[in-house]
Amino acid sequence: MDLRKLKTLIDLVQNSGISELEISEGEEKIRIAKHLTAAPATTMVSMPMAAPAAHAAAASAPTPMAVPAQAEGHVMKAPMVGTFYRSSGPDALPFVEVGQTVKAGETICIIEAMKLMNEIEADISGVIKAIQVENGQAVEYGQPMFVIG
Repeated sequence: MDLRKLKTLIDLVQNSGISELEISEGEEKIRIAKHLTAAPATTMVSMPMAAPAAHAAAASAPTPMAVPAQAEGHVMKAPMVGTFYRSSGPDALPFVEVGQTVKAGETICIIEAMKLMNEIEADISGVIKAIQVENGQAVEYGQPMFVIG
C-alpha cells in the first residue's frame, strides 16, 4: 500500500467518528486505531552554553531563563506514526542537514511503520531551517519534523 493511500486512511479515521479501521488487500492487512486518551506532549528545548564568567554572574543573580526563538518557515509534519530515521542505514549519511537546500519531492527522511520503510519527501522546496526530531525517535501523526524556509 502506498504512502498517500495510508495517509488518506489515517485522515479518514482522525476526522470521522470511527475509532478503528481495518483493511485487507491481498497479503497486506492494515489496522488504524484512534486512541481517545491524549498523551502529554514532550517539548525539547536547547539552550546555548554560557561562558564560565556569565555562568557565575547568573548563579549570583536570579534572572528569567531565555527561550531560543523557533525557526520560522513551513513546518513539515509526520504523515504517519512510526520511527524517524535521518538516513537510509546506520552507516549512511543523513538525507538532509540544517542549511541544506531541498526540492519538493526529494527524500528527506524515512519513517518505519509496521516494519515498512517509508521514504518521506519534502512537500515544498526551500532550505532546511531546523530538524525537530532525533534519529531513531518515535514520531506521532502530525508531529513537526522539519522547518523548511
